[in-house]
Amino acid sequence: MHSVVLFIAAALSGGPSAAQNLPDDLIRAEILPGWQTEDGTRMAALHLTFAPGWKTYWRSPGEAGIPPEFDWSASQNVGSVRLHWPRPQVYEISGYRTLVYPDELVLPVEIIAAAPGQPVTLSASVNLGVCDEICVPVSFSVSADLSGTSAPDPAIRAALAQMPEDAARRGLAAARCTAEPIRDGMRLTADIPFPAPAQDSFAVVELDDRAVWVAPVETRVGGQGMVQVSDLVPANAKPFALSRSAVRLTVFSGGDVVEFDGCKG
Repeated sequence: MHSVVLFIAAALSGGPSAAQNLPDDLIRAEILPGWQTEDGTRMAALHLTFAPGWKTYWRSPGEAGIPPEFDWSASQNVGSVRLHWPRPQVYEISGYRTLVYPDELVLPVEIIAAAPGQPVTLSASVNLGVCDEICVPVSFSVSADLSGTSAPDPAIRAALAQMPEDAARRGLAAARCTAEPIRDGMRLTADIPFPAPAQDSFAVVELDDRAVWVAPVETRVGGQGMVQVSDLVPANAKPFALSRSAVRLTVFSGGDVVEFDGCKG
């Protein structure tokens, strides 16, 4: 098994003067080859290590930031890829609440081979933002041969253990959502059954269609526990049909991070 390890200093649109302020080892990127699971999938991981003080964003960056993008099309014998995101930390950057990974990210990648039993090569082209006192976009590619077997990787297992808790497994009822058209899209009001939310709790709303911009409007205590109001704005800035099953709600409340998959009317 072979993984390409990259040391990356970002190429900035701001020009050479901006690039001179960046550390040479801004990101160290590699693929951890992982192991074959009992279900027959391959559990690998993208491992990113940042220069001291730097951080990158969760799949939904928060009130500001650059959402990460991944292209797996250069992989060989990969039928599908599923990312298992560990819970991020809540940071305030320039007055905005953001969801980030400081210093390091181990992002588990679960792979179903197109032809089971044949060698697999995982290749990722990655675009993401990294921040310290400034935020910059970074692009890189990394690959690894995932052939063979090995024991479960403790770093990947630790990342899997840090995933948000599933609301149904916790015994919580389904969230309830209502949607109404607004001038440039839809306003979603989610009534989330999260008892006694901590002060400064909030929920992140995500849709299957990542092209729809989600803007938080209000978080309040009420209903089943917490009410999250968000505006959903598509590229054409018009009202659209919203499938409640395509809505994902992640509650951040004190040390709790809990995910609700879909909501009811």
